[in-house]
Amino acid sequence: MRDLHKMLILVALALAACGVYLFQDLNGSFDYALPRRGVKVFAMVLTGVAIAYATVVFQTITHNRILTPSIMGLDSLYMLLQTVLIFFLGSDHFTIVNKQVNFLLSIAVMVIFALLFYRLLFKKNDRPIYFLLLVGIICGTFFSSITTFLQVLIDPNEFSIIQDRMFASFNNVNSDLVWTSLAIITLLIAFAWKQNSSLDVLTLGRDTAINLGVNYDALVKQMLVLSAVLIAIATALVGPITFFGLIVANLSYQFFTSYKHSVLLTGSIVISVVALIGGQWVVERLFTFNTTLSVIINFIGGVYFIYLLLKESRSK
Repeated sequence: MRDLHKMLILVALALAACGVYLFQDLNGSFDYALPRRGVKVFAMVLTGVAIAYATVVFQTITHNRILTPSIMGLDSLYMLLQTVLIFFLGSDHFTIVNKQVNFLLSIAVMVIFALLFYRLLFKKNDRPIYFLLLVGIICGTFFSSITTFLQVLIDPNEFSIIQDRMFASFNNVNSDLVWTSLAIITLLIAFAWKQNSSLDVLTLGRDTAINLGVNYDALVKQMLVLSAVLIAIATALVGPITFFGLIVANLSYQFFTSYKHSVLLTGSIVISVVALIGGQWVVERLFTFNTTLSVIINFIGGVYFIYLLLKESRSK
């Protein structure tokens, strides 16, 4: 089957998933239920686009298909920020109550961290990309340790609010945040889409890419910052989803035969939309909200991650 036919099937599945989620059991309540479902669907689409795009690009520049942008510690930094705000300011502070302020503050902190992080580590051009990943793992572990320490000391009533932010949720998404995210993500991807041909060359390796005229160091820095911003937006919008990007990116690699990023990125985005909307439908209709979508994704993603590790070890 050609990649075009596969893409058309995936798009049809995505549209069918959207249609079922939006219109099933409406019972005539178009004015009340449909707009709320529409906001959730829109949020899931934006989250899928951001995570899928960031993961594929990140794996391209690191030449490793079992890594995700979360390895830089952005998810841990998000949880640390939420814990620090509630611990020192309280759950009734406007930075917690006002979702728009919390959203913009979370994005700003994560993006500033990523920029400083890259600025310090890329000061010397001879430092390899794996040094960046190693420092990212250390920072993520450090952030998680501080978060756990503060959560042990915090008031139990305040901790219940932190628990709600530990897992991604699409049930209480603010419509204003969706439109803000749409504007930012559209601008970022419009800029990054022009680099698809350079990313295709980047898969051949650093030396080959440089010989073919790609400004390797500049492109890697731009794509790392882009990945960080997209993950920051997705995390601030719905919460952390650790393994989701790993799943959709590798499914796209296996499903499509093309090496072109225009195909792989589009495929991973459509797969992510199908997975998120279909998974949320399962959570609401079959599990009746007894679990969250992020728990299911992290469980499946963890198993898939172990499978990829075993597959890589056997191939060597």
